[in-house]
Amino acid sequence: CEKIESDMKRLVMAFAALCLCIVASAASQRDTIRILAIGNSFSEDAVEQHLYDLAKEEGVPVIIGNMYIGGCSLERHVNNARNDAPAYRYRKISADGKMQQVKEFSLSRALKDDNWDYVSVQQASPVSGQPESYDPWLDELVAYVESFVPDAEIVFHMTWAYDKDYDHKKFATYGYDQLTMYNAILKTVRQQTARIGIRTVIPAGTSVQNARTTVLVDKMTRDGYHMSKPHGRYLVACTWVEKILGCNVKGNPYCPEGMTAEECRLAQKAAHAAVRKPFKISKIK
Repeated sequence: CEKIESDMKRLVMAFAALCLCIVASAASQRDTIRILAIGNSFSEDAVEQHLYDLAKEEGVPVIIGNMYIGGCSLERHVNNARNDAPAYRYRKISADGKMQQVKEFSLSRALKDDNWDYVSVQQASPVSGQPESYDPWLDELVAYVESFVPDAEIVFHMTWAYDKDYDHKKFATYGYDQLTMYNAILKTVRQQTARIGIRTVIPAGTSVQNARTTVLVDKMTRDGYHMSKPHGRYLVACTWVEKILGCNVKGNPYCPEGMTAEECRLAQKAAHAAVRKPFKISKIK
């Protein structure tokens, strides 16, 4: 009896070890994450250049789509949805990293094009800190997306404040003051996402402010408001990787041509701090 009991124990232990190996193997083989952005040039800055390469280094295969219209607001997205308008340039990065673009694409076609895990929405940058520009447009856009992809998570892409010396009239609403614009975006995004129950905010705007506490301060934009190539775009992509994929981006070995290792380190730290504290500026060293 003792021998039988001993053999049974060894059999149970062997079976448990086999189960652990199977679980570990499954965990190491990450499923492809499918991300669709409904945005404008700010989503172009965020997802089209460095997100794929950063995710690849994390061992996470991704497919990335971006529905692009320059300067597109929530209101315009909703009107396009109502009319099923083929008004977008649909850019899709496949699992092998290759991008294809199709013109005259509608939101309905894009939402049906893949089994999206995440769909991001965002406001046009000039009105991103104005709460009256969200209601009812954000509500209707989210409802529209959910009608096509009920299992996808809706996330909100928080955009960034303009450079201090940007003198375009679209900055006048905020008194040509960067912190005024940033704080308005923060307050509005927190209110509006809470109002309709969006749980995940990608804090790109805070990442940018964090990076502006470093030597990267003058390398964030290329024209006062669009992210620079590569510094600003890399920073925002780092934010997406950490927030969406759940990876600690600090130490990610991907560093694009045109940036030093130190600049990549600072960008990664700025993104990491923003994900930890999405509604507060962190000083980065």
